[in-house]
Amino acid sequence: MSQEIEIEFKNLLTKEEFLQIQHFFDFKPEDFHVQINHYFDTADFYLKDNGCALRIREKNGRFELTLKQPAPTGLLETSQTLSASESKEVMETNLLPKGPVKGAVNQLSEDVEGFLYFGSLTTERAEKNYQGGLVVLDHSSYLNTEDYEIEFEVAEEKKGQEVFESLLQQLKIPIRKTDNKIMRFYKRKYDIGT
Repeated sequence: MSQEIEIEFKNLLTKEEFLQIQHFFDFKPEDFHVQINHYFDTADFYLKDNGCALRIREKNGRFELTLKQPAPTGLLETSQTLSASESKEVMETNLLPKGPVKGAVNQLSEDVEGFLYFGSLTTERAEKNYQGGLVVLDHSSYLNTEDYEIEFEVAEEKKGQEVFESLLQQLKIPIRKTDNKIMRFYKRKYDIGT
């Protein structure tokens, strides 16, 4: 089990901006790795409505179940490793295995049960250390659409925001209000207003 605070800044990109950043950081095709996020929520979107997200991330043959929930700064992530068969079982039965994630979900509300598997989002991702943080370049595909995004993961919010905004300004990329991947997925799947 692991728990950590995630502080990140994100910005949607055009394909041209994505290619510009790829060139700026000298990302090669082999630097990109595929990961698949499988999303879950209750039928009435209890987690989404409370600022939370539940996913299984499949990456390099490994599976990790993660609950993200609001924290005073950033998001609190509670994660646990699953086997391939445990992951498949969660997707087929919509029941969470025993462990820290189920415990964290139960702390949100004893009534949270009956999860549904809403679908998956596939991302080609490259990462590079940059000025005390981690630059993440993502090309995601889901529900017959695709998008491009830059993220900047940091330990300290104020400095991280300054570095991120300075990078975008240097590359002449406008700052765009950017939802997280699960919200973009939901908006596409359910045509929820933007």
